[in-house]
Formats: sequence, C-alpha cells, structure tokens
Amino acid sequence: MDNNEVLGHLLKVEAEAAGLVNDAQAEADRRVTGAEKQNRAAYEERYREESEKLEAELLRSKEQARQRYNGELEAYREKISSVIMDTDRFCALMDRFVTEES
Repeated sequence: MDNNEVLGHLLKVEAEAAGLVNDAQAEADRRVTGAEKQNRAAYEERYREESEKLEAELLRSKEQARQRYNGELEAYREKISSVIMDTDRFCALMDRFVTEES
C-alpha cells in the first residue's frame, strides 16, 4: 500500500467513526428528550395530585372554620338573648350621665 491508499483508508475510517459518533449523539439526544418528556409528565401528574389534595384540605378547613364560626355566633346570640334588659336602670344611668355633662 502506498501513502495515498493508507491516507484514503484512514479518511474512510475517520468518516465512518464520525458517522458513528453522530448516530450515537442523535440516539443520546433522542433518549434525553424522551426522558425529559417522561419526567415532565410525571412531575405534572404529581403536581396535579398534590394540588388537588391541598385544595381539598383547604376546603375542609374552610368548612370547619365556618361551622366553628356559626357555632360561636349562635352561642353568643343565645347568651345575649338570655340577658334581661333593665331599661329603667339604663335610662336612669343615661339621665345621670347627661346631667353630669351639663
């Protein structure tokens, strides 16, 4: 083999190696893209599940707070309605305050 044949053979081998590297890079890119899509889908599913769980928990907490509020309000109303109003004493007290101010 002369130098031209050797050089031609080496260029051919180098071209084949470059083709293999390009094919390997394309396959790696395809796998990375596929893995990214799969991971993104898994992330979005997990995010959706967690947000639904947190939203349900929030709604339960709001309902519990509303029930506590209504219970406390009703107890307060009952307490106030059971207080006997002494309007005569109130009017006398108000008259005393007004006359002291003058």
